[in-house]
Amino acid sequence: MLFRFLLIALLSLTVLPASAQPAIEKGTAIAEEAASRNSGWGDLSVSGEMILTAGGASSTRRFDAQWVETGRGASRSLIVFRWPGDIQGTALLTHGYAGRNDDQWLWLPSLSKVRRISSSGRSGSFVGSEFAYEDMTDQEIGKFTHTWVQDGACPGGGTCHIVDRRPRTASGYSLQRVWFDTSNLTIRQVQYYDRRGAHVKTLAISGYRQYQGRFWRASRMVMQNHLTGKATTLTWSGYRFNAGVNPNALSPNALSRIR
Repeated sequence: MLFRFLLIALLSLTVLPASAQPAIEKGTAIAEEAASRNSGWGDLSVSGEMILTAGGASSTRRFDAQWVETGRGASRSLIVFRWPGDIQGTALLTHGYAGRNDDQWLWLPSLSKVRRISSSGRSGSFVGSEFAYEDMTDQEIGKFTHTWVQDGACPGGGTCHIVDRRPRTASGYSLQRVWFDTSNLTIRQVQYYDRRGAHVKTLAISGYRQYQGRFWRASRMVMQNHLTGKATTLTWSGYRFNAGVNPNALSPNALSRIR
């Protein structure tokens, strides 16, 4: 009798209310469909600019990036800064996995050193920008739970599915609220909430273009920090799919050979 009572009590704590289940099912379905539409691209290379803005001042950096799919929900990426001289050669390598924390390494040419980014360090600023290291990873769906909130207006027009995704793995965020465009399931906006539940940053994504008749990629991402007033803009250009990116070249041992 005691065992049965404890079992019922445990189930009452773990089973979600019936009213919450449809929202979770719908949110999960939206996220899964968006991920499905954005898989199978193989590999790509792209050029970019990072513009840091604080008050009335701004500074610009230029970089090249490569991505390659290595399995279901898994990928590798490499971002290498090319200009200006004080950051030239600095590189971020990410190995992304399905359902668990990614591995990240930072190559610092001035120190001739590869630094592994720890789990606690993933919430830190990526090269002084408003993007955290974890923002530079693929937001693989297995790392989150997804709950549909409502359908509403997209920033800039149109209709969006608004979905809350909560991290299952180590994160500097307690919640990310995501706006998926209902027409193509591209992400138009993400609001980031810290571990205390405060809305700290907003990412606006725009300038989408479709490649190979299937894959949507943005040309502009603006991360606004509501605590500091600072912003970082990433602009992307020259997307090349099936560029022949070798996943074996995207390894920690290869970082010191970057030119």
